[in-house]
Amino acid sequence: MKNRITELFGIRYPVVSGGMVWCSGWRLASAVSNCGGLGLLGAGSMHPDTLREHIRRMKEATDKPWGVNVPLLYPEMEALMGILVEEGVKVVFTSAGSPKKWTPFLKGHGMKVAHVVSSAAFALKCEEAGCDAVVAEGFEAGGHNGREETTTMALIPNVAAQCRLPLIAAGGIASGRAMLAAMVLGADGVQIGTRFAAARESSAHEAFKRKIRETPEGGTMLVLKQLAPARLIKNAFYEEVKAAEERGASAEEMRELLGKGRAKAGMFEGDLERGELEIGQAASMLRREESVEEIMTDLVKDYRERLEADYRLSEMTGGTL
Repeated sequence: MKNRITELFGIRYPVVSGGMVWCSGWRLASAVSNCGGLGLLGAGSMHPDTLREHIRRMKEATDKPWGVNVPLLYPEMEALMGILVEEGVKVVFTSAGSPKKWTPFLKGHGMKVAHVVSSAAFALKCEEAGCDAVVAEGFEAGGHNGREETTTMALIPNVAAQCRLPLIAAGGIASGRAMLAAMVLGADGVQIGTRFAAARESSAHEAFKRKIRETPEGGTMLVLKQLAPARLIKNAFYEEVKAAEERGASAEEMRELLGKGRAKAGMFEGDLERGELEIGQAASMLRREESVEEIMTDLVKDYRERLEADYRLSEMTGGTL
C-alpha cells in the first residue's frame, strides 16, 4: 500500500499502533514496526528514565520507523522533550493539548509530528501549527476522548473535507474492513489501539487483556466529562465514578477519586474491580489471544479481501446504485 501516510513515515502499511498508557512499551511498538506498521511508545505512563530505556530497547529491537506518543499534559515535559532530542527520535504523536507550543520545537529538531484531535476545528489548528499529519479520533475510542462525542464515521469525512494534512482515522477500528471504510471516508491510514492493547506483546497485565476479550457490546462507557472524558470498561471503579457524577461531585472530588494510581492498578497491575480500565468499543469484537504478527496479517488480509469483494460488486452492478 502506498499513500500519503506510508510515504510520510516510510512504512509498508498505513497502520499505526496507539501510544497507550501501560500497554505500549517497546515490545508492542517494535513488533508493529517490524510487521510493516508504525509502532508508538506510550510516554504518558513512563517516567523520563523509563522512556529513555524503552527508546533504547526500540533501537535494538527494530530498524524500521517508529515513534513516541506524548500527551501534552505530561508533568515532566521539559525533561521528556530533552530525551526525544538526545535519543534522536524521528516521529512524535502529540495529544491532550494544543499542538502550537511544541510542534515548532519538535520539527526544528528534524522530527515528524502528528497530533490527535476530536474535531475538524482542532484539525485546522494542527495545520496552522505546522503538523505533518493529524489523527482524528472518534467517540468509539478508548481512554481519553473528545467532549463532542462525535463518532468516527461522522468525524473522518468532516476533517477530510476541511483539512489538507494526511489524515489518520482512529476510534472503533479493529479490522481490515474497518480500515477500508475509514479510507473510503477520506482517511489515509488508521490508528488502532484496543486490538493492540490485548496483543501478546502489550505490556498490559494479562488479567486486563483477558478482560478486554470478555467485554460485551455495550460493556464500555464514557465518563469523567467534567475533567477529561474517558471510555472505561464497566467495573466497580466505573460505578463509583458514575455515582459521583450523578450526585454532582465537584471537579476536585473527581480528581481525588482518580488520584490513586487507578489506571496503573487496573491496566498494569491487573486490579479489575478497583482499577481504571481504559479501552474502546472495539473490545466487543475481540475474543481470542493474538500476537502482533497475527493481527497485522489479519488486518491486511481482511482489507484486501473486502476491497476485492467491493470491486467485484461494483463490476457486477455497473458501478452504480
